[in-house]
Amino acid sequence: MSSAVEKSPSKTTLVPQAMENKEPQEDYTSIRGKTTLVSPTSEQFDLLLRQLRERLDDGRGETIYEIGIGEDSTEAGLAEDEFEASVATLKSLASTLDSDCKELRQRQLEKGLTGQFLVRKRLDEQDFLEIRVAVVGNVDAGKSTLLGVLTHGELDNGRGHARQKLFRHKHEMESGRTSSVGNDILGFDSIGNVVNKPEHGSLDWVRICERSAKVITFIDLAGHERYLKTTVFGMTGHAPHFGMLMVGANAGIVGMTKEHLGLALALNVPVFVVVTKIDMCPPNVLTDTLRLLVKVLKSQGCRKVPVMVRSEDDVVLSATNFVSERLCPIFQVSNVSGENLDLLKMFLNLLTTRNNARDDEPAEFQIDDMYSVPGVGTVVSGTTLAGTIRLNDTLLLGPDLLGHFTPIAIKSIHRKRMPVREVRSGQTASFALKKIKRSHLRKGMVMVAPSLNPTACWEFEGEILVLHHPTTISSRYQAMGRNHKFGLRQC
Repeated sequence: MSSAVEKSPSKTTLVPQAMENKEPQEDYTSIRGKTTLVSPTSEQFDLLLRQLRERLDDGRGETIYEIGIGEDSTEAGLAEDEFEASVATLKSLASTLDSDCKELRQRQLEKGLTGQFLVRKRLDEQDFLEIRVAVVGNVDAGKSTLLGVLTHGELDNGRGHARQKLFRHKHEMESGRTSSVGNDILGFDSIGNVVNKPEHGSLDWVRICERSAKVITFIDLAGHERYLKTTVFGMTGHAPHFGMLMVGANAGIVGMTKEHLGLALALNVPVFVVVTKIDMCPPNVLTDTLRLLVKVLKSQGCRKVPVMVRSEDDVVLSATNFVSERLCPIFQVSNVSGENLDLLKMFLNLLTTRNNARDDEPAEFQIDDMYSVPGVGTVVSGTTLAGTIRLNDTLLLGPDLLGHFTPIAIKSIHRKRMPVREVRSGQTASFALKKIKRSHLRKGMVMVAPSLNPTACWEFEGEILVLHHPTTISSRYQAMGRNHKFGLRQC
């Protein structure tokens, strides 16, 4: 897993390259004062508009805008009439860019008012910002139950009612334990309202996506040690932006909790923690669990900065600073009483990724799963790693058992079960392929642009980072590998 260890340096080298490709930056010196938004000139308004457009492009359609804080933050604060005028200007800027503006918080400082606002574009029905969150934690931590409550909007009855809506296999319903990688979605509109509206107990993904400006995709992973390989595949193949570590307040940090945390750290996936079952946990046990959790997060292996989230102010501060990857927000929730679930939803609404867009590069798509759909044919699903893939594009599919790549045409494209015309880098999708049998496909294959001229690699040398293993590692041992470009099925 040497690629996982080497990920950090590669991220830093991407930034200057991306900056080199951009046009010369505007000079925003004249709009850096805290009163710029109060009554801007036409030239200042145009500069503010260009600056906001750049920030929206960098944030893939959203940004958090601060009012009342100039270049010198020690002079933060506006009079009430100045603050109202600044808000009106910001809303005018947002409206010009076909975006909505919502106040997140307002603070009264010594020298006046400051505020933070979410500006989010109103996207086309077939387009939405996608954030992938891997849900990990020990068995019985309440992962599937929490996702059932969040996505269906109904509290649990304390006996597993909410999780039954997510299970896909009979043995999962009987045991109450997830054994496969499941996907669930939570949609937010342009002002941050949840759009999930279950009809007759089931969710219509297409309707959710049509109403959403932002969709959170939860990758529900197995907590039992028996299914660790499935969990590792979910953490690597599905390319999550964030990890949500679940801890049962009554059980504490047990079993696979540290293993899953170590996996997220090895893959450089930012992690936040959700402590569940606080309604049934005695106060002294909850205190002990939180104390041990903070100790683990601060340890030499993690070096995280734990933050207890208890208010909306804490949510905004955590979300705006979460991209640093050092911060680790901790939520305490109850799926039965609903305590603090609103704070968790608000945090998920504000989550944003800072991955560099690779829309203009040659197309690369990693296949995570394949299906044979009656009346449609062979369908593959996975993640677009780079470029833009459109209907009727011809890509190279492979490598097959002989190491060859075969030209293949894209018959149809779906995102979250909704038909679309194209997909861009960082988005998950499924494709219906022409003239290919499912038996000729396997997980880990890729579809790439012909201009890349891909070749198969039969062997390589790599370092294996062993996080934990109960038995002796010997010849012919099979490990799960991860590569920056493509997932490795076996190594």
